[in-house]
Amino acid sequence: MIYVIGIGPGSKEMMTLEAINAIENSEVIVGYKTYINLIHEFIKDKEVVQNGMRQEIDRCTEAVKIAKTGKNVAVISSGDAGIYGMAGLVLELVSKEEQKVEVKIVPGVTASIGAAAILGAPIMHDFCHISLSDLLTPWEVIEKRLKLAADADFVICLYNPRSKGRSEHLSKAFKIMSEFKDGKTPVGIVKDAGRENEEKFICTFDNMDFDRVDMTTMVIVGNKSTFIHEDLIITPRGYTV
Repeated sequence: MIYVIGIGPGSKEMMTLEAINAIENSEVIVGYKTYINLIHEFIKDKEVVQNGMRQEIDRCTEAVKIAKTGKNVAVISSGDAGIYGMAGLVLELVSKEEQKVEVKIVPGVTASIGAAAILGAPIMHDFCHISLSDLLTPWEVIEKRLKLAADADFVICLYNPRSKGRSEHLSKAFKIMSEFKDGKTPVGIVKDAGRENEEKFICTFDNMDFDRVDMTTMVIVGNKSTFIHEDLIITPRGYTV
């Protein structure tokens, strides 16, 4: 059995009971070393297979190999395993195996949900997720998605917004969206949601501070009805109040 587990943003409090139970039921834990460190209290004396970034295929291939020996294996994803996580890759690999390997996807709190709770209620109406990483998706495709989502007035949650190697992607994204987003549109920035160094910032589209953002940051851009009240961002659902 392979459990593909979303552990949430990083704190025990934001993990589901199902995720904790799946880890406890596993004999082998497989994952990116940073995420393994977040769940060290649940691992105890279990066998651990860990490696660095951009080695997802190697990790998941090893997990399938171990599961075929009859062991229960936990593949760890941050946030939710089915949102930019390992669920799809594990299922793709298993689909190519002649030997049947059972897989259980265990959901978790994804970054946008964790960040939204910290910011207030910015995703109360239709919203979308767009990753600004072009490692697996061509930038021209990302640009098209940004433009269409902004034109449709979605609240937009930006994953992988800014890294050392892609420092200009976030500013480019804002330039693309600016055709449709008013300068007063609220923007929420949450760094390390649910972790020890969590930080929250609220600004407007025109006053966006790109330097605050890194790869552990979630950026949420509101729609035409989103507003700021004190230190919260609210997107009305449409009720008459």
